[in-house]
This record gives sequence, C-alpha cells and structure tokens, in this order.
Amino acid sequence: MESTVTEEPKQLIQRTLFGVLIAISAGHLLNDMMQSIITAVYPQLREHFHLSYSQVGLITFTFQITASLLQPVVGTITDRKPRPYSLPVGMAITFCGVLLLSRASNFVSVLLAVAMMGVGSSIFHPESSRLAHVAAGGKHGVAQSIFQLGGNFGSALGPLLVAYIVAPYGLHNIIWFSAAAVLGFFILTKVSQWYSKHLQLRAKKAEVAPPVNALSRKKVATSLVVLLLLIFSKFFYLASMSSYFTFFLIGKFHITKQESQLCLFAYLFAIAAGTIIGGFAGDRFGRKYVIWFSILGVAPFTLLLPYADFFWTITLAVIIGLILSSAFSAIVVFAHDLMPGKLGMVSGLFFGLAFGMGGLGSALLGVLADHTSINYVFEVCAFLPLIGIVTWFLPDIEAKKKRMAI
Repeated sequence: MESTVTEEPKQLIQRTLFGVLIAISAGHLLNDMMQSIITAVYPQLREHFHLSYSQVGLITFTFQITASLLQPVVGTITDRKPRPYSLPVGMAITFCGVLLLSRASNFVSVLLAVAMMGVGSSIFHPESSRLAHVAAGGKHGVAQSIFQLGGNFGSALGPLLVAYIVAPYGLHNIIWFSAAAVLGFFILTKVSQWYSKHLQLRAKKAEVAPPVNALSRKKVATSLVVLLLLIFSKFFYLASMSSYFTFFLIGKFHITKQESQLCLFAYLFAIAAGTIIGGFAGDRFGRKYVIWFSILGVAPFTLLLPYADFFWTITLAVIIGLILSSAFSAIVVFAHDLMPGKLGMVSGLFFGLAFGMGGLGSALLGVLADHTSINYVFEVCAFLPLIGIVTWFLPDIEAKKKRMAI
C-alpha cells in the first residue's frame, strides 16, 4: 500500500486500487464481525438475563439507532473536510463496547455496550465508504461491493465464532473478540496514513469541478424516496432473519442453539457472496436492473420459506441471502450518482438508514412476536419484497450518462 502514495492523484483516480480496497474491506470485516456477535448471542442473553422478545428487539434497536443517527452527521462533516483518522477512532470505541458486553452484569449494561458499538460503527462507515469511492478508479459498483463484502463476511463469521467460542463456555468469552478490534485498529491506522497522504497530494493539484447531475430536483427527490422505500423493504426483512431466524429454527424444528447459529452462518455467508456478485453485475448490466432483480425477484422465495421443511428452509434462506444482498451496493452507488459531490453525507444517510431500519424492524417484530409467534412474523415479512415494484420509478442514470458522453 505504501507504493501507491507516491503516485499522482490523477493516476490514483484512473485505476482501481485493489490493495486499498482490500485493506478497508478487512477493516470492515473486523468491525462488522464484532457487531454481529450482538445478534448471535441473543439466545444466550435471553436465557442469562431472562429477556422477553421485546427486550431482545430493544437491544437491536439501541445498537441500530446509535449506529444510524450519527452517520449522516459524520458524513456531512467529512464532506466539508475528510477525517482520515476517524477510522481507527471508531474501531477503538467499538473495542470498548466489546469489553463492556463481555462483562455485562444486567440488561442496562448490555444496552450501554451495544450503544458504544453503534457509535463506533457510525464513525467508521461514512468515511470508509468514501475511501472505497476514492480507490474505485471508475468501478464504483465493484469498489462498494468489495468494501461491503468485508462487512457481510464479518457478519457471517461472527455467529460461527460465537458457536464455538461463546456458546459452549459463556458470555464472558466475548472478550476474545476484542483482539479483532486491536487488529482492526492497526489496519485502519495504516489505511488512514495512506488516505492522509493521498489528500495532501490532491491538495497540491488544481481543484477538479464536481460532477453535475442532469436530473431535476424533483426527479432526484422522487428517486431518493423510492430508494428509501427499497431500504425499508430490504432491511425490515433482513431484521427478521438476522434477529429471529435462530429462534424460528429452534422453535419450529427443535434444533440446538449451536446448530441454529451454524444455519445463521450459512445465510449470512450467502449475503456476503451475493454482495460481490451484485457489485460486478451493477457495473456490467446497470444498477437499476440489479435493484429490480434483488428486491422484487426474491419475493417468491420469501413467500415459500415459512411453510418449508428444514432442508428447504435452509436452502431458501441461502437463496434469499444471495439475491437480496446484491442490491445494497447498487442502491448506494445509485444514490451517489443522484447527489454527486456529497459522498460522505449520502453514504452516512444510507448506511444509517440501513442500520436504523434494521433496528426499528427488530424492535417492532419483537413486539409482534411476543403478541403472536415467531412463525407469524416470518409469514408477514415474506410480503415485504413486493415493495420492490417501486423500482419502476427510478431513472435510468447509466443511459443518461452515456448520452451526455456522446
């Protein structure tokens, strides 16, 4: 990575810097791996602290809200002046949250721990997403997918590690995940050093005029509303899976907690794979088509899942993870194209909404589960992908760019 810092800014923009993207993706992996242990230890937390489903939902809500509300603010601040070293700072705050969670003595201390981890996430995501855009070299879908692949793979790895490190030995073993925070801190410090030097090199060059969006303000506003609806559909459904899929499997098929966490790993691993596929497909075929396929195309599988046997439940969960995860990088880059020059704010807004919708969904679905059943939650959520029909109202930005280039 050091060899790239001596290149001219023009060269840095023109080609994709995979070394930088892999480094920031590794940081994302470690960051989201630590955060995924929150949902992965829900069965242990529920048993240890005698929690209701509503309290389980409140844990996710606390984490997701702290991880979402600050992100647009952080993004707006870094649009005005990038803060390269905010990346290791966010990791350090997450480290503190992991330590506190491993030593939590009551429900309030659990909430405080996950809130700290949420703050760390809100600091990390906007600037790291901007860095992925900087290193993209024009391949913005691929760059965002590599960045998000790290996060999704980390989210998948967390439950797997919990199954072998925490589940057999107790919640105090969460402390071992703090080692990931230390490693992440050093990786992100190196990335921040490169980013800082890159910004210094760019400052020596003449300012490049920001790209101009040919769409009207009304069309941009309409498109943003459509994207927000798609985020709602996607992340409310993901909340049902990430927070309650283990309970669904245990209750319906009477498997062990460890087996349920391995099934959750299979679903989350499929999400990681789908993310990278979606990025390449978006750059190759157009992001609007990927969004169509990902949100609306997953509906037949979600509608079947609540009524399938164990084998087909896991198979459908993997298919759903592959398809549904391909949309987010396309949505983020689509939003970047709608509002060029505001990368930090847009990244913070959409990552924040993703967390916020997931948290709100988890809390509301927890209340619904307490008053009905986990099975009923999955039957209701199965219809959410049908909202994907609103993708029709998105403009074809890629076609407009091609016409402007001609």
